[in-house]
Amino acid sequence: MKLQVKDLCKSFKENIAVKGTSFTLEKGVYGLLGANGAGKTTLMRMLCTLITPTGGTIQYDGEDIWTMDERYRRIIGYLPQEFGYYPEFSAEDYLLYIASLKGLKRLTAKKRVNELLEVVSLTKVRKKKIKTFSGGMKRRLGIAQAVLNDPEILILDEPTAGLDPKERIRFRTLISHIAEERIVLLSTHIVSDLESTAKEILIMKEGSIIAQGDVEKLLSEVKDKTWTCLTDFKEVKELRSNYLFSNEKNCGDKVELRIISDTKPSNSAIQVEPALEDLFIYYFGEVNEIADFEI
Repeated sequence: MKLQVKDLCKSFKENIAVKGTSFTLEKGVYGLLGANGAGKTTLMRMLCTLITPTGGTIQYDGEDIWTMDERYRRIIGYLPQEFGYYPEFSAEDYLLYIASLKGLKRLTAKKRVNELLEVVSLTKVRKKKIKTFSGGMKRRLGIAQAVLNDPEILILDEPTAGLDPKERIRFRTLISHIAEERIVLLSTHIVSDLESTAKEILIMKEGSIIAQGDVEKLLSEVKDKTWTCLTDFKEVKELRSNYLFSNEKNCGDKVELRIISDTKPSNSAIQVEPALEDLFIYYFGEVNEIADFEI
């Protein structure tokens, strides 16, 4: 079970969305981390054969996915940011309808739908119309439709966008449960979605994969660059103007800043262990982006 991407490119007229990207995915959960506009959705749509690359190759177990054609599509499950559903359908009727589109026989479909409604904790509301569902319930239904055909590859594009913290935790648990025997690629800009679930993280910026590895390996890049300092209000604006920072907390007459810097940013700064949010700021933050903000 191996999905190999080599020198993949995609251009839309003069806009280059994906630039010569290469990576290999095997069984497990992979996080695709990047800011909005990094090219994540374009990359995932190519992996799902929804758009054709301008250049490069995608192979599954050594065979070109475009040559595999329908055989490849049968082993893919995809949850886009906004998946299509019929508001008047019940959860059960919707899944049975999708199952028929995917070519599942009726008895097989009924059994599979029952299993998945249990897995995504929607059994009790199976007869309710989808339009009455919360955002979290709809995302869980989206996962169920994506895995109806028991895919070997599962592609999830911003699956927790708009969910509250409780639903995000529930969603991460669900992903871990269904990912045991699959390749799962989960795109997000919410770093907490990846800390406990991802086997490896691919960091995408301006159409390119600029780093890849497990959390420990990636955090080593900012290990000696993460600081906290407690400072007065006068110094805060100067620090904001010259350094990246991942957090700011008002502490009475002082301000605690968490700063990303190659050098010690202040006499009061103390080096601390980095977190994924620090890594995200290291790659995607900009100095001065809120420097003029007044406390």
